[in-house]
Amino acid sequence: MALSFCGNDRGSNAYSVDNGVLDNGCFVDALNLVPHVFLLFITFPILFIGWGSQSSKVQIHHNTWLHFPGHNLRWILTFTLLFVHVCEIAEGIVSNTQMESNHLHLFMPALMGFIAATTSVVYYHNIETANFPKLLLALFIYWILAFITKMIKLWKFAEASLGVQHLRFCITALLVVLYGLLMAVEINVIRVRKYVFFANPQRVKPPEDLQDLGVRFLQPFVNLLSKATYWWMNPLIIGAHKRPIELKKIGKLPIAMRALTNYLRLKDSYEEQRQNTEDPEKSPSIWKSMYRAFGGSILLSSTFRYMADLLGFAGPLCISGIVEHLNNSTEIDKTNKTGNMTFGVYFMSSTELLQNTSVLAVLLFLALVLQRTFLQASYYVTIETGINLRGALLAMIYNKILRLSTSNMSMGEMTLGQINNLVAIETNQLMWFLFLCPNLWAMPVQIIMGVILLYYLLGDSALIGAGVILLLAPVQYLIATKLADTQKSTLDYSTDRLKKTTEILKGIKLLKLYAWENIFCDRVEETRGKELTSLKTFALYTSMSIFLNAAIPIAAVLATFVTHAYIEEVRLSPAKAFASLALFHILVTPLFLLSTVVRFAVKALVSVQKLSEFLQSDEIGDDSWRNGDMSMPLEVGKKYKYQGDTKAINRKGRYRMDNYEQPMRRQLRPTETEDVAVQVNDGFFTWGSNLSTLSDINIRIPTGQLTMIVGQVGCGKSSLLLAMLGEMQTISGKVFWSKMPDCEILFDGNISGHDTELSHEDRSKNRYSVAYATQKSWLLNATVEENITFGSPFNKQRYKAVIDACSLQPDIDLLPFGDQTEIGERGINLSGGQRQRICVARALYQNTNIVFLDDPFSALDIHLSDHLMQEGILKFLQDDKRTLVLVTHKLQYLIHADWIIAMKDGSVLREGTLKDIQTHDVELYEHWKTLMNRHDQELEKDTELESQTTLERKTLRRAFYSREAKNQIDDEDEEEEVEEDEDDNMSTTTSRRSKIPWKMCCRYLSSGGFLMVFLMVSSKLAKHSVMVAIDYWLAAWTSSNQIPADYFVNGTNYTKNYDATQIAEHRSYVPVFIILCGAAIALCLITSLTVEFLGVAAATNLHHDLLNKIIHAPIRFFDVTPLGQILNRFSADTNIIDQHIPPTLESLTRSTLLCLSAIGVIAFVTPAFLIALVPLAVAFYFIQKYFRVASKDLQDLDDSTQLPLLCHFSETAEGLTTIRAFRHEARFKQRMLELTDTNNTAYLFLSAANRWLEVRTDYLGAVIVLTAAVAAIWTSSQSGLVGLGLTYALTVTNYLNWVVRNLADLEVQMAAVKKVNSFLSTESENYEGSMDVSQVPEDWPQHGEIKIHDLCVRYDCLLKPVLKHVNAHINPGQKVGICGRTGSGKSSLSLAFFNMVDVFEGKIVIDGIDICKLPLQTLRSRLSIILQDPVLFSGSIRLNLDPECTCSDDRLWEALEIAQLKNMVKALPGGLDAVVTEGGENFSVGQRQLFCLARAFVRKSSILIMDEATASIDMATENILQKVVMTAFADRTVVTIAHRVHTILTADLVIVMKRGSIMEYGKPEILMEQEDSLFASFVKADM
Repeated sequence: MALSFCGNDRGSNAYSVDNGVLDNGCFVDALNLVPHVFLLFITFPILFIGWGSQSSKVQIHHNTWLHFPGHNLRWILTFTLLFVHVCEIAEGIVSNTQMESNHLHLFMPALMGFIAATTSVVYYHNIETANFPKLLLALFIYWILAFITKMIKLWKFAEASLGVQHLRFCITALLVVLYGLLMAVEINVIRVRKYVFFANPQRVKPPEDLQDLGVRFLQPFVNLLSKATYWWMNPLIIGAHKRPIELKKIGKLPIAMRALTNYLRLKDSYEEQRQNTEDPEKSPSIWKSMYRAFGGSILLSSTFRYMADLLGFAGPLCISGIVEHLNNSTEIDKTNKTGNMTFGVYFMSSTELLQNTSVLAVLLFLALVLQRTFLQASYYVTIETGINLRGALLAMIYNKILRLSTSNMSMGEMTLGQINNLVAIETNQLMWFLFLCPNLWAMPVQIIMGVILLYYLLGDSALIGAGVILLLAPVQYLIATKLADTQKSTLDYSTDRLKKTTEILKGIKLLKLYAWENIFCDRVEETRGKELTSLKTFALYTSMSIFLNAAIPIAAVLATFVTHAYIEEVRLSPAKAFASLALFHILVTPLFLLSTVVRFAVKALVSVQKLSEFLQSDEIGDDSWRNGDMSMPLEVGKKYKYQGDTKAINRKGRYRMDNYEQPMRRQLRPTETEDVAVQVNDGFFTWGSNLSTLSDINIRIPTGQLTMIVGQVGCGKSSLLLAMLGEMQTISGKVFWSKMPDCEILFDGNISGHDTELSHEDRSKNRYSVAYATQKSWLLNATVEENITFGSPFNKQRYKAVIDACSLQPDIDLLPFGDQTEIGERGINLSGGQRQRICVARALYQNTNIVFLDDPFSALDIHLSDHLMQEGILKFLQDDKRTLVLVTHKLQYLIHADWIIAMKDGSVLREGTLKDIQTHDVELYEHWKTLMNRHDQELEKDTELESQTTLERKTLRRAFYSREAKNQIDDEDEEEEVEEDEDDNMSTTTSRRSKIPWKMCCRYLSSGGFLMVFLMVSSKLAKHSVMVAIDYWLAAWTSSNQIPADYFVNGTNYTKNYDATQIAEHRSYVPVFIILCGAAIALCLITSLTVEFLGVAAATNLHHDLLNKIIHAPIRFFDVTPLGQILNRFSADTNIIDQHIPPTLESLTRSTLLCLSAIGVIAFVTPAFLIALVPLAVAFYFIQKYFRVASKDLQDLDDSTQLPLLCHFSETAEGLTTIRAFRHEARFKQRMLELTDTNNTAYLFLSAANRWLEVRTDYLGAVIVLTAAVAAIWTSSQSGLVGLGLTYALTVTNYLNWVVRNLADLEVQMAAVKKVNSFLSTESENYEGSMDVSQVPEDWPQHGEIKIHDLCVRYDCLLKPVLKHVNAHINPGQKVGICGRTGSGKSSLSLAFFNMVDVFEGKIVIDGIDICKLPLQTLRSRLSIILQDPVLFSGSIRLNLDPECTCSDDRLWEALEIAQLKNMVKALPGGLDAVVTEGGENFSVGQRQLFCLARAFVRKSSILIMDEATASIDMATENILQKVVMTAFADRTVVTIAHRVHTILTADLVIVMKRGSIMEYGKPEILMEQEDSLFASFVKADM
C-alpha cells in the first residue's frame, strides 16, 4: 500500500479537479498546509539567530517577564488549539483505518498544525523575552492565513450538507473560532503597543517589583506554562543541592504580597464597615472584611478546584471505556461505511472516536495532567491568599498592641499569653482555614457527582455503598473532635512537665548537693505518666481515624458488589466493576477531609471571635495633652518673646562646648527657674477599676533639673511616672507638658503669642520623646549596642561616655562578642543588675529633653549606684541640662536633688527642695536622716571584697568560659569536617545533604521495642497483600464467564437456562470476596494500632532515658551546656517524637507500599510496562533527591524566621510603656512588617516547592497511567486484569508525592531523635561508691571533724586543677571562715566536700571515713549547705523544706522559727502547705535565703557549709542569719565561705586562699596582729 497524499482507492480519482479546484477535498486539505509551512519557514531562522545571540545578552532580571497585552489569554487559546489539533489528528488517523489505502491528507495537515502551534508559542515567548514586538507580525500573518484556509474548508463542508453530527465538521468549526480569537489578540497587541502603523510606539516599563533585583519570588510574573509547572523554581531547587538556601537567596516579597499592602486592604474594608453601620456599638465583622479583601482569590481558587474535581471523574469513565472496548475494538462494524463518504473520504461521528481504546488512553492522560495542574493551581492560590491574610492580620494585631491601654495589661484582662496565642495560634488557624475552605464547597459537589455516576454504572446497589460511606462519616467527625480535645489535655500536661523540668535544671546544683535529684525526677516522671496516658488516648483516636479512612472504601465496595450480585439481573462487567472501584477511591478523600475541614471551620469561628474581641478592647487615651494641645496658657508664649536674640547667641556658643550633641534636639531654656517641663493639676488616676490609684496629685517638674520622687514601697511612685506619660486612665485633672522648646525649633526665637496655637500636625511631628527606664528592665532580643542606641544614630564618643557612666565596660568585655553579643530572651542571660544598667544606659544615650528613671538602683550594689549617680546622672545628664525625674529608695542621694516629691499611699506628701522640707516638715526630715545614717553605716561595711556586681560578672564568666571551651571543641571538629569536604570537592557535601538518616530511624524503631516493629512490618505487608487479593478476586469474578455473543442470537429460552447456572456460579464468588474484605478491615485496624503504639513506646523510652541521663550527669555538664539547649530537648524535640513522628511514619509506609503494590500489579498484568518503568524510576529518584534537600532548607528558614517574629510580638507587648514613652512606635511597626515579610517569603517558597514536587510527581503518575494503558491495549490481555492494572495506576498518581513529602518530613523529624540521642551518650556521675551503705554508721558524721589531706581538685580531666595540695584540719564544732578574692577556689572547696568535682589526688576524711569511697546519695544526704543563690521550687513550703517527707510538722516549725520566718508563714493561707510560686517569686530575696537556712536546719547534720550565703541579703537579714548560725548551730561544725570579711571576724579559725592554695591559716585575732598578712589587708579594705 503506497503512501500518497490523497490516497489511491480503487475507482476514485483523487486528483481530479473537474468539479472545480475547491471541490476536491484533498486540495482543500493541501491548502490548509500552506500557513503552517509558512510559519515554520519564517520563524525557524529567527529563532535560531535569536537563540544564538541570546547567550551573549546579559539576563537582566525583568526581561523575562514583560508581558504583552492578552498574554494569559493567548496561552490559554494556544493550549486549547493544541488540544483540538490532537483531536483532529486522532480523528484523521481513526478515519484513515476505514479507508482502503492510506490518505495522508486526513491527518498530515493536522500534524503540521500541531507543530506550527507549538512553534508559535515558543516564538512568542522569545519575542516577549527580548521585548521586540515588531516580530509579532509574522504570527499575525499566520493567524490570518490559517483563519482563511480553515474558513474555506468549513464552507465546503457546509455546502456538502455535513453537520454537527460529524466530528470533523465540529473540529474545523472550533479551529476557525480559535484562529479568529488569536487574530483578535494579535490586533489588540498592535493597538496597545502601537509597534506598527503608528508613529510613536509605546515605551514600556516592567513592573516595579522586577526592577528591584531583591525580589526572587517570580510566580506572579512568569508565563502561564512556567506558572503551572513552577518551572522558575528549578534553579533554586537544584541549586540547593550544591549549597544551602539562605535568606539572601529567597529575597524579598513582591509588593502585592507584602504585609503592609494586605494590611491596608483588610483595614480599609474593616473601617468601611465601621463607618457604614448605624449601630456604633456593633463591632465590624472580620469575616466580611476578609471576604471583601481576599474574596476574589478564593473564588478563583474554587473555580480551579471545581474544574479539577470534574476532570477527576474522567479517570474512572475512561477506564470503563477502555476495558469495555478492549475486546470488541477489533470488529468495528463496517456496514455503514459507504453511507458516510463525502469527498471520497470517511466521516465519523464523535461517539465512534470515543470507542477507540488508544484515543481513550490519550484522553485519560490529558485529563489527568489537566486535573493535576488545576488542583495544584487551586492549592497555590489558596495558600498565597492565606499567607496574605496572615500578614494582614499580624499587622492589624500589632497596631492594636501598640495602642492597648496599659491598665488592660496590668489588670490581667489581656495577658501576654493571650497576645502570643493570637499571634502564634489564631492567625495560623485562620490561615489554615483559608487553605482548606475551597474544600467546603467543592466537596459536596464532588460527592454528589460521584454518587450520580455510581448510580449510572451500578444502579440501586450503588446507593447502598454510598450509604455506608455517609453513615460512617459522622463517626469520623466525632473522632476528629475527640482528637482535638485530647491534644489540648496533652498540651496542658506537657507544659506542666516542662515547668517541673525547668525548675529541676535551674536548681540542679542544690538538688545534687542535697541528694534530692531522684525525688524531683519522680515528680517529673509522674507528670510524664499523665501526659503519656493522654498520649495513648491520642494514639488510640489517631489509629481509629486512620483505620476508618482505610476501612470505609473496603466496606463500601463489599456492600455494593455483594448486593449487586443478589439484586440486579444484569451481570457485573469488568468495565463497570473497576470504574466503580475507582469512583469509590475518589469519594473517600473528600469524606475524610470533610471532617477535618469542618473542624477547622469551627476553630476559625472561635479564632475570629477572639480576634474581634481583641480588636475591640480598650485603647490608650488620645495623646493630645502630650502635644500641648490642652489649654496651654498663652502667657508662656509671651514670656519668651523678648529673649529671642540672646538665646540664639547662647545656643551657638553652647554647641562649641559639647559638639557631640545633635544640635536640633535640645535648647537652653531661657528662664530656667520658672520653667516647668511637666505639670499635673488635681490629678486622679486609675488602673482601670474606678478606685483611683493616685489621688489629688498637684506637682510640677522643673525643666533642666533633677527631681527625685521618694516614698515607701507601693506608694505609687512608678504609677506617677506612668500617669505623666499618659499610660494611666485619667478620672479627672490635667497633665500639661511644656511645649515651648519645640516651638523654638520651628521659629528661631521670635515666638509671638499666637504661634502657640500651632496646627496639630506641626505639634505631633515633634512632640516629646521621653527617655524612660522602667523598674523591671526590658531588653530587646538584639545586640548590646542596639539595646543602648535603641534606633538613634550611633555616636562613638557619646556611646563610650554612657557605657562608662553605667560601668558596663567590664561586663561587655566578658561577653563572647563584646557589645555585638545578642542578649534578651533568646540570647545570653544577663543578671538583673546588668540588665538594669543596660536599660539606664539606653535612657542616657537617647537625645531627649526629659529622662524618667524608675528606681535604677534597685538591682545594683552600692559602688555601682554611686558611680551611676555621680558619673551618669549628675555629670552626664546635668551637663546636658536635661530634665530628669528619678524614683529611688536610696535616700542618701536626696542631697543632690533640685526638687523632691515625697509620696505616701497614692498621694503627694510633700513637694519642694530639701531645704523647704527641712524647715517645714521636721518629722519627715528626721525620719529620712535616721534612714540615711543607716545607709551610711552600710556604706562603710559595704566596700567589701566582692560586691554583688563582681558576683554577677563571675557567674557570667563561668557561663561563658565553659561555653567557649565547648565551642572551641566543636569548632575544631567543624574545621576538620570542612577540610575533608574540600578535598572531596562538591560530592561529599551533596551526598551528605541528600542522605536519609537511616541510623536514627533504626534508633527510633529499636526504642519502640522489637516486638512492635515486627508486628508493624508483618501486619502492613499482610494488609497490602490482602488488598491486592481483593481486587484480583474482583477481576477474576467479573471476567469469569462473560456471555459469548452467539447466545443472544439463537433464541431466548436458551439464555434463561443459561442464566440460572450463570447466576449460581456468579454468586459462588461472593463468600471468598466477603472473607477477603473482612480480613482486610481487620488488618487495617491492627496496622493502624501497631504504628501508633510503637510511637508511644518509643516516646516513653526516649524521654525516660533522656531524663535519667541528664539528672544524673555531673555538675560540669550543666556548666558547659546552655540551659536552653537542654530544655529544647525536653520541649520541642520531645514533642516531635511524641506527636509528629508516628503519623509521618504511618503515612510514609502506607503510601510507599501502595505505590509498590500498584507497580507490582501493573507489571503482572502487562510485563511490557517494566521497560517504561526504568526511565520513570530514574526521573522520580532525581526529583525526590533534589526536593528533599531544598525542602529541608526552606523548612529551616521558615522555622528560623518565625521565632524572631513571635519574639518581636511578645517583646513589644512587654515593653509597651517604654516604646510609647520613647515614641518609637513607627520603628517597631516597620521592624514587625520586615519580620512578617521574611517569614512569609520563606513560607511561600516552601509551599511553592511543595507544588513544584507535586506537579512533577503527578505528571509522572499520568505517564505511568498512559504507559500502563498503552501496554495493555497493545498486548490486549484479559479485560478484567486490564481494569485492575489501570485502577491501580490511577492510585499511584495520588500517592507518589506523599512518598516524597513524608520522606522529607521524616528526615526533618529524625533530627529530633538525633539531638536527644546525642545527650544519651553523656557520662553519669559515679553514684556507687566503693563502700556499701550498710558499712556507714546510721548517725555518721557524729562529731563533724574534717581532715583535708593534700587535696587536688579539677572540674574536668581536660582542665587545670582549681585546688592544689590543700591541707587543713577542722575540729568538731569549730566555726571556720574561708576568704579570698574571686577565683581563689573557695567555692570549689565547698563543692569538694560533696564530691561534686573531680578529686584526683589527696582525700577529705570526715569522722574517719574517706568521702570519695561513699555512695554519693549517702554522702550528700548527711551534710547541709546553704548556697549563695537561694533556690525555691514551686509547690508547698513543706516540699521546699523536706521533700522526702521524713520530718514531723513540729520539726519544720522549729526550723522556721529559728530562721525568723514562723510568723510570716503562719500568716499565709495554708501554713506549711502555702503555695510557693515558680522560683519562689512570691517571697523577697531575703526571705528566700532564710528559707534556705531553715532547709539546712531541718536536716540535722553536724556539718553545715555556707557558700557566700549572705551575698544577696540586706543588712537586717544578714544579722539574723549570723545570730542564728551562732545559736542554733552552736554544737555543729560550720564552714563559712565569706563574702564580706566582717562576717567571719568572730570565727574560731580563718583560712585565706589564693589561686587554689591556702596562704594563711589561723585564728583571726592572730592574723589581724600580723601587719603584712593578707587577712589584715582584707579587713582594712572592708572597714
